[in-house]
Amino acid sequence: MTGCGIRMLQSRRLLAGILFAGLLCALPMVAAGSEAAQQISTASISGRVTAGSVDNATGGLSGIPVKLTSSAPGAVPQTAQTNGEGHFEFAHLGAATYTIEVDLDGFKPYSASVVVAAGQALVADVPLQINVVEEKVEVTGEATEIATQSVSATATVSEQQLENLPLQTGKFTEALSKSPSVIRTQEGRLNFNGQAESQGMLLVDGAENVDPVSGSFAIPIPVDAIQSIQVFSTPDSAAFGGFSGGLTRIEIRPPAPTWNYKIVDFLPSFRAKNDHLIGLANTTPRVEFGGPLIKNKLNFSEDLTYEFRRDPIHGLTWPFNETYVYSFLSFTDLQYTFSAKHLFSVNLNIFPSSNLYSNIDTLIPQSASENFKRRGVSTGFSDAYQFDSGIVLNSVVRYTNFYSNAHGQGTQDMTISPLGYGGNFFNEWWRNANQLEALPTLELPAKSWHGSHGIKFGADVLYREYNSSNLSKTIRLLDLTANPSAPAETIDFAGPGKLHAEDTEISAFAEDQWNLTKALSVNFGARLSTQTTGRDIAFAPRVGVAYALPDGMTVLRGGVGEIQGHVPLLGADFGDEQIRTIMFDSGPQAGQSFTLQNVYLITGSNLTGADAPSNSPRTLTWNFEAESQVRRNVSVRLSYYETHTTNLFVVNPILSAGQMALENSGSSNYRQAQASARYRHSERAELNFSYAWSQARGDLNSLSDTFIQFQAPVIRPNAYGIQPSDIPHRALAWGFVHIPWNIVVSPVADIHSGFPYSNLDVFQNYVGLPNSQRFPIYFALDAKVYKDFIIRIPFLDRSRGRKIRLGVFVLDVTNRHNPHDVFNNNALPASTPPGSPTPFYGEFAGFQRRFTGLAIGLGE
Repeated sequence: MTGCGIRMLQSRRLLAGILFAGLLCALPMVAAGSEAAQQISTASISGRVTAGSVDNATGGLSGIPVKLTSSAPGAVPQTAQTNGEGHFEFAHLGAATYTIEVDLDGFKPYSASVVVAAGQALVADVPLQINVVEEKVEVTGEATEIATQSVSATATVSEQQLENLPLQTGKFTEALSKSPSVIRTQEGRLNFNGQAESQGMLLVDGAENVDPVSGSFAIPIPVDAIQSIQVFSTPDSAAFGGFSGGLTRIEIRPPAPTWNYKIVDFLPSFRAKNDHLIGLANTTPRVEFGGPLIKNKLNFSEDLTYEFRRDPIHGLTWPFNETYVYSFLSFTDLQYTFSAKHLFSVNLNIFPSSNLYSNIDTLIPQSASENFKRRGVSTGFSDAYQFDSGIVLNSVVRYTNFYSNAHGQGTQDMTISPLGYGGNFFNEWWRNANQLEALPTLELPAKSWHGSHGIKFGADVLYREYNSSNLSKTIRLLDLTANPSAPAETIDFAGPGKLHAEDTEISAFAEDQWNLTKALSVNFGARLSTQTTGRDIAFAPRVGVAYALPDGMTVLRGGVGEIQGHVPLLGADFGDEQIRTIMFDSGPQAGQSFTLQNVYLITGSNLTGADAPSNSPRTLTWNFEAESQVRRNVSVRLSYYETHTTNLFVVNPILSAGQMALENSGSSNYRQAQASARYRHSERAELNFSYAWSQARGDLNSLSDTFIQFQAPVIRPNAYGIQPSDIPHRALAWGFVHIPWNIVVSPVADIHSGFPYSNLDVFQNYVGLPNSQRFPIYFALDAKVYKDFIIRIPFLDRSRGRKIRLGVFVLDVTNRHNPHDVFNNNALPASTPPGSPTPFYGEFAGFQRRFTGLAIGLGE
């Protein structure tokens, strides 16, 4: 097919996809216009939850979930939480009979039915009565309900848990590593199922929320705006695609119907050294406020975060051992209620930041490090509409612009020796990327045929493009055992380094949640996609089964499916990267020079092709698990799953052919067996325990690891072996508990095998098997302790309680000093004279130390 024909085909795909998505997204607006007069619902139910003895109910209870159900056809249950005085409200209700329910430990369950007329503002207080006599409660239905709703377990972090966890920087990415399948490496990178985060996917309210070029989780979401985070070990829905690693989904908390505010971490932290104040360590104030702009119609929330942070890197000399972070984050959310069946939301996320000396460690001083900057905006809307037939149409559209750049500290040539980096970092780049995504989804009302069916289908139209400049300077590899100033190898670069790529992907999916009985459910579906720079047609089926044993307390789950990934934009224009020339000044190849042309090597042949690959990564995954509720408040889970990814993009230098080849032939394999337990006494205590055995193997030169976040200065021949994120054994415990005086203690304990690393020679080649060495066993105990004080400020119109939180968090309570770096070059001496600053070969360095911070907040 000619180039013109290919472009016409791509244009037709894009046009057809946009027209289809636009048609579905426009349906609720059309329907709203014809039915607006019928759907307006102005009734409401409000009240106050109080607690007391049988004879007297006093004192409002805050933070209590109140459930509202209706007998009206197609009505969806609603939940509201009480405010500081115990008030709750349900707005935009139609005329119907409703049931109000509250179930709180220590009190008798409350249930009452009320009849609401059109336009009525009904007041229904909820007086809870304390249980004088302890009642025995038998839970029999919970396991069965889980079986009919899910065929694959997830690790979920709720809004309350995010508040309780000891997070040093207050970023949601810190909470992800509380899932046994997520590992954070020494460099701070996340790995999901043995693969880098750039090969995974982050969804926010259903839409992709990653850097369009690198795929990394670089678009921040304020933790105060998050309702829940789900980390999927194996995705259980055909609606998910576009990744080869793990899947993380974030749900945004909708704006509150009453005015509120919260101020967190508003006091700066200072640093001292040798009993002297040496300046500001960090300041990370967070402000949240919002409320109704139009009562019962338009609600608003705003989250603002400013961050200045200086983080010391142990192993370097103060004051040249710190990274600097400056960032600002604004997240605005608006929600408009057209009617009880039509909800519209729009949000805007602005996230500029600068990170100075971002990649320093014991072997990379500030002078040889990179500065990384980004600025970006992400905006989108979601529309949920329920037709009279019961069909629900959800439409999501999101646009993202992401600009990033990185550069070294000067213009000197970079040097690499057994002691680390010298000179200035060799590479600088800028990238400007745009992404537009539209996702209409239709959910049909439950159908009855040999059980009940929940059928859902939809489409996903994704357009990505970027322009970039990527330039590199000379790199010199030094051999300190010979002439320290004479290079053993020199790497030069040539070419303009101007890059551009774009891709359009159109996907459609359909699935059925088939509940054959109350104890047995089957979820099956498939996703069909086409990419202009990947597969013309990619088919990804998925099926899962969940079965509750007759005792109603044990659930068996299992599933198998395929996931089709995106073609990385960095690989779509690989041929325009700068050309490398390698000259050897010593060693077996002394005097030889090799110029490596960037080519795409077609899988299974020695032929080179166009920049646009005709293939994309795909992952086959399967899982099996058993979950049992052994006691009312205790559940245990045993699980096993595997993921096998093929067609990964790997970079492989072939000196004999004069090629720097991008091959679509890489693979990655991950398997994990896990035992976990959860104890939840009430809203006041929860503990989670898990042990995981895992194994991660794969090609080591994946495109994401070689060019993200910073380009590797030396690219070795590709090898298959132990992945850098391989952790054979890991035990994790975390939770929170209220102790006397209403103090909350939230510990996190993590112990796992040491990270693997490789020994290298002067030319940065592997010595022995790659990643055959390991760091010492890692152990960290983190904790957060705080207490909330309720105060009432006089002379205000509303005597609402204000909450002040005072607390402290400590990272690495035991001060174990887990090492961050290792001197792994065999050109270093095995031993040194007494007092010599030269390190031992194999010596660990950059030991992490205990960090203590304040947890202070003010809100309603």
